[in-house]
Amino acid sequence: MSEWHLGDRLVTVFDRVFRTTEDTVLRGGAAEPYYEPGSPSVIHFREDFDRSALHEVAHWCVAGSARRHLPDYGYWYAPDGRNTDQQSAFYGVEVKPQAIEALFCEALKLPFTVSVDNLAVAADCPDIADFEKAVNRQIAVLRQRGLPHRAQRFVQALTLLTVDGQDP
Repeated sequence: MSEWHLGDRLVTVFDRVFRTTEDTVLRGGAAEPYYEPGSPSVIHFREDFDRSALHEVAHWCVAGSARRHLPDYGYWYAPDGRNTDQQSAFYGVEVKPQAIEALFCEALKLPFTVSVDNLAVAADCPDIADFEKAVNRQIAVLRQRGLPHRAQRFVQALTLLTVDGQDP
């Protein structure tokens, strides 16, 4: 991307595409990511981290209507330092959002790597390779069957953003 700060542009693009149609906005600056239902609903992403914004939007794109009425979509979250069972559960719920995030990164021509969100997991842990394979399989499925509607709309807006540097 060029001289502009991507996080600010992601907020502008997201809000322009979804504020009216979905009554949802994207906001950075949070100490931790969080989804807050309301009018408007707010997707909070960590600090000004671009990947955090894309990841949280991906979760929103996966969440069904009922979940979008619940704080943080009604999901549990165990912070860094999860035990083996908690980490396994994390992998299970993260495959599709991370696959969508990867496609958002692709639209922006940004590198993507899976996140295990747990510093206690060794970088060479076989579970990470298995998780990465599962995310890649999900990417292939999404390419074949198509993205969820909101994710597709966001990819289209991101693609326009990269073409001319202007907000769609």
